Amino acid sequence: MTYPEPRYLGENGEQSGLLRPAGMAPDLDMGGGSAAHYLATGASTGGAFGLYRWEMGPRPSGPAPHFHRTMTESFYVLSGTIRLYDGATWIDGKPGDFLFVPEGGVHAFRNESGEPASMLILFTPGAPREGYFEEGVALRAGGRQPSAEELADLYRRHDQYMV
Repeated sequence: MTYPEPRYLGENGEQSGLLRPAGMAPDLDMGGGSAAHYLATGASTGGAFGLYRWEMGPRPSGPAPHFHRTMTESFYVLSGTIRLYDGATWIDGKPGDFLFVPEGGVHAFRNESGEPASMLILFTPGAPREGYFEEGVALRAGGRQPSAEELADLYRRHDQYMV
């Protein structure tokens, strides 16, 4: 393994860091105490990665097993208990537990603990996942159940393959 080709070719560096203070409001309220903080999006990182802080309320939530063709996904549990699925086994992820899933790897996560929980989710490269999250919330607004066709369209456009 070697370092990739340089992406910055200047001589002296530049002031270009982006700080997101911890107290900022979530970018997406998913209801039931669940929210997403877009710490770094693919757009803000030049496509390098997307990093999100995922806060899950006490009611059961999380996606069914699925995979992605174009990106890796990693999970790092910050607080509470989050069930993590590595394609073969569900485990109760505790703070400090980490799961890496390469392209094509079946995975899922759920909060079934009855208590709030949070984690970091990292996508590489930086796909526009916030569009997927926001469209999913909009489809379910007001307790609405999206049709199978609506969900299939959402999944197709956002590299989400349910298993």
